[in-house]
Amino acid sequence: MLLCQHGQRLYSLRLSLPSLFRRSIHQQKDLLGELRSRGLITEVTRPDVLTAELDRERVGVYAGVDPTAKSLHVGHLLPLLCLLHFQLYGHRIIPLIGGATGLIGDPSGRNTERPLSSEDDVRSNVEELSKGVKRFFERALSYAQKRLGDAAADITDPDVRNNLNWFKDLGFLEFLRTVGIHSRVNAMLARDSVRTRLESQSGISFTEFTYQLMQAYDFYMLHKHADCSIQIGGSDQWGNIIAGLDLINRMNPSAGESTEKGFGIVTPLLTTATGEKFGKSAGNAVSLDERITNVFDFYQFFLRTSDADVARYLKMFTLLPVAEIDAVNEAHRERPEARSAQHLLAEEVTILVHGDVGLQRARTATRVLFENDLTTTEPAQMIEALRGLPLFHICGEDELMTTEVTKLAVKYGLASSNGAARQLVNARGLYVNNLSISEFSRKLSKGDLIGGQLAILRAGRQRQIVLALEAPIAPI
Repeated sequence: MLLCQHGQRLYSLRLSLPSLFRRSIHQQKDLLGELRSRGLITEVTRPDVLTAELDRERVGVYAGVDPTAKSLHVGHLLPLLCLLHFQLYGHRIIPLIGGATGLIGDPSGRNTERPLSSEDDVRSNVEELSKGVKRFFERALSYAQKRLGDAAADITDPDVRNNLNWFKDLGFLEFLRTVGIHSRVNAMLARDSVRTRLESQSGISFTEFTYQLMQAYDFYMLHKHADCSIQIGGSDQWGNIIAGLDLINRMNPSAGESTEKGFGIVTPLLTTATGEKFGKSAGNAVSLDERITNVFDFYQFFLRTSDADVARYLKMFTLLPVAEIDAVNEAHRERPEARSAQHLLAEEVTILVHGDVGLQRARTATRVLFENDLTTTEPAQMIEALRGLPLFHICGEDELMTTEVTKLAVKYGLASSNGAARQLVNARGLYVNNLSISEFSRKLSKGDLIGGQLAILRAGRQRQIVLALEAPIAPI
């Protein structure tokens, strides 16, 4: 039964999740069909041959991550979740960090030349991304195994690699004689990423022009040394993936066309229903690293998903069975004001990326900040959940207890000026712990401190700050 009691925000949306999920993974052998039903893939090379191979044996599959930043962001979720589904079906996955290609720069999807990153920056990014990838799959597998139980016993850990390992000792002449001899310039010029840049005013440098050869060589090396036969990439990587398949088959010619080697899978370019690029918030990518995007903001990002997008995102970004998602969306259509589908999406993706502890922190912060629940949560839990948020501030006892509330509101950004703070008081729109204040001279008392440690100041319905002491004092 689906239950949504809007006033108290109680949700029971899991149905019989453990049994449904187990059936979804282990009784449905058509992995490509599962990925298509979730909207995770748009193009596949030789799909019938690949389907037969996936049913017949365990294969190796890789997806690349270029180290243009220190952390993964939600835009990486599609290829990562594709890898996760392969992993859950028992296949071997290889997340490849581009320690070498990151020094060159991928022209795909760009109208201008990408500035070259320093070797130190790339090296640092590779280290952080490697940790982030391992952390993602550890948490995702932990989450999946709770649902799969013993059925997950055959799952193997991801094999995280760095392509600098095979490029660092490869000389220019050797690269030309090994890779260049098998690469046709007319085919390279025909790639979308190259053609678009050639038609632009800025053109394309030889450095970025050769990026596709480097990515092709990655596929060749993983095919030769890691028995990897599938590459997964975004829609802008189709040309580079085909270049890799061409290189594999040119460097290892087979006796007949029927023995062509390798496969490519392309994930969609994901945008919202309004055409905006997915995962961008105020110009910044939503990171999977809590040090960059805290878990509360991560949770809220998915909670704010529009009705037009939520059904699609539930299929893409969660491990819930498609049948269950359809049932949830049907209930959501009957009572959209409850936003039950959005709550399910936010919870599932948060626990997938940040684990049980992260989800608990996000829930606590949401209860305190948006549901004004200040009585059922311990102060220590509030502080742990809110710490690191821009609205959370540590104050000295003297400042907190002797400064007028209006001045605290101005100092910590709740009001733009003393005049604006006074206007809020006049309108009964300035609150301390959900109680409006009526005096300009009002100061906090010990009785205002929740658990003797923190107070929540709010302007209007949603804007708020949390002021806390490092150590609690005894309330009256």
